[in-house]
Amino acid sequence: MTKNIDWQNLGFGYIKTDYRYIAYWKNGKWSKGELTQDNTLHISEGSTALHYGQQCFEGLKAYRCKDGSINLFRPDQNALRMQRSCQRLLMPEVPTEMFIDACKQVVKANQEWLAPYGTGATLYLRPFMIGVGDNVGVNPAPEYIFSIFCCPVGAYFKGGLKPTNFLVSNYDRAAPQGTGAAKVGGNYAASLYPGKEAKAHGFGDCIYLDPTTHTKIEEVGSANFFGITQDNTFITPLSPSILPSITKYSLLYLAKERLGLETKEGDVYIDQLDQFKEAGACGTAAVITPIGGIQYGDNFHVFYSETEVGEVTTKLYNELVGIQFGDVEAPEGWIVKVD
Repeated sequence: MTKNIDWQNLGFGYIKTDYRYIAYWKNGKWSKGELTQDNTLHISEGSTALHYGQQCFEGLKAYRCKDGSINLFRPDQNALRMQRSCQRLLMPEVPTEMFIDACKQVVKANQEWLAPYGTGATLYLRPFMIGVGDNVGVNPAPEYIFSIFCCPVGAYFKGGLKPTNFLVSNYDRAAPQGTGAAKVGGNYAASLYPGKEAKAHGFGDCIYLDPTTHTKIEEVGSANFFGITQDNTFITPLSPSILPSITKYSLLYLAKERLGLETKEGDVYIDQLDQFKEAGACGTAAVITPIGGIQYGDNFHVFYSETEVGEVTTKLYNELVGIQFGDVEAPEGWIVKVD
């Protein structure tokens, strides 16, 4: 049985589903996690998550296949990235097996909220960890909560696979040697104001340059950047301040192994956009969003088109989404079935 939702017109927003997973870390170990219907957390007023930003999160999706089965896409990579975020913030790590099992439990318990095959909608999972307990000094929390909730979602940027224009921001997303490579809330809190500014000027979101020299593209709003050069090389920025996107690394593999492109992680200079015939933003939420044009100061650079999607971007999108929904054979270990 599937919920009666207008799946074709579903946006990207919070919808309360039936169950979420929760586990507690206390006295040096995790409790046995459990499913609960309560979507409200009751925490101490001294929790480090509230005062010092000691929290991190992840994002991944579940996909309904043609045969009715359910796919998770590379959840082990989300587990590893969350572990790295936890290391950076002195939080206890969630073991990979526990992470994947929790994801499976949440999807299975909420499968009525997973869209039918062919609608394009998915079930978005939001694992997160927060520091809690009685505390007031700038120290790691004495206790932690790890939880996963889910919501049915459509496209992150309106229109799905349609070009979106972006504005280069004067603000920095992260500090040099800061927490840019960790998926922590502070990075996103800092992006709210410049994102609002970009949207007020009619753009989908903003593009952040490197915080040291302000000459190189780092991230596109809450997604990673990639470009296709005139000679069919797939290039994506490399920097210690960039969140290591699972979608980006999947595309690097697919571009090389499935499409036969040259691939490269390296500097992408904002004044050298002419080298690209196509460009896009990629991430779990965004999937692949083609970039129509980039506004940098008084300059507006158009890539393939402001209205049409380039050939290479289309092929990458079809390959990636085909794998996620089970229509294209996946590289070994990329798909985990929810039994």
